[in-house]
Amino acid sequence: MPLEVKTPSNDLQTILGSGGSIGVELAKALPEYTTRIRLVSRSPKKIHDSDELMAADLSKASEIDRAVAGSAIVYVTVGFEYSINVWQKVWPPFMRNVIDACKKHKAKLVFFDNVYMYDPDHLNPMTEETPMRPTSKKGAVRKELVEMIMAEVKSGKLTALIARSADFIGPKNSVLIETVYKNFRQGKKANWFADVSKLHNFTFTPDAGQATALLGNTPDAYNQVWHLPTDRSQLTGKQWIELFARQMNVEPKYQVLPVWLMGVLGIFVPIMREFKEMAYQYSRDYVFDSHKFEARFPDFKVTSSLHAVRVIVDGMVL
Repeated sequence: MPLEVKTPSNDLQTILGSGGSIGVELAKALPEYTTRIRLVSRSPKKIHDSDELMAADLSKASEIDRAVAGSAIVYVTVGFEYSINVWQKVWPPFMRNVIDACKKHKAKLVFFDNVYMYDPDHLNPMTEETPMRPTSKKGAVRKELVEMIMAEVKSGKLTALIARSADFIGPKNSVLIETVYKNFRQGKKANWFADVSKLHNFTFTPDAGQATALLGNTPDAYNQVWHLPTDRSQLTGKQWIELFARQMNVEPKYQVLPVWLMGVLGIFVPIMREFKEMAYQYSRDYVFDSHKFEARFPDFKVTSSLHAVRVIVDGMVL
């Protein structure tokens, strides 16, 4: 089905967590669909002159209710601190409050999700039908959120969709930037986790933002899960490193951080302790399949891995 060209509506569309990498890309894409965009975060910043800014503490139900009021569509792109203690404490009540506010104000809900809840034995390929059997604490939290949303959808009390992404490739919140690009810029070896020979694909953040906006404004996309468009080229960790090295004109030198060492480093570097339980995603092939989206929206042009790396390398200023 081709993409339809429509005049933007004046229905209010709200982004909860507008300052993150996906929130920004989503905000850039929404003017194709609406003239009214509300950006909500602790310190929101305008993407377009016409954006409505709302500073809010999204840990409070009253603030969420205020942010959702008047919205036709609410997008959840918030990113809480990458800590299991924070996730277990904050995510479930936050999502319950968002659901309650959407039901109260008759707003549709679009939840931007990740793949943490999937069964680690079924990561090649991952589709919307991949079983949910998380082995990590963070994955258990994500599974709880998905089940919370879909239970409300099944009951007929909520109209919602889940837009699910692989790991990011983009200028912000991207493992590739932190462990490969920045290391090369500093004259260091790239870092990889667990096994550099395993396949691992990444979703380009501008594609994710545009596709989430498209799904949110497609009525028949609701009440189901969608994998966001992701380049099908299957690259190993080593090939990603070589791709960045070629674009940056450096030697593709790298070192692999074994899982056991991540545990040791976690004593001194807290983020490593948090990341260790997710390292299984690098110890096996990680292939994210977005055929469902591509079949429904065949005119959507998925950015190739090569072009994504070129855009990032040419555009990064550190």
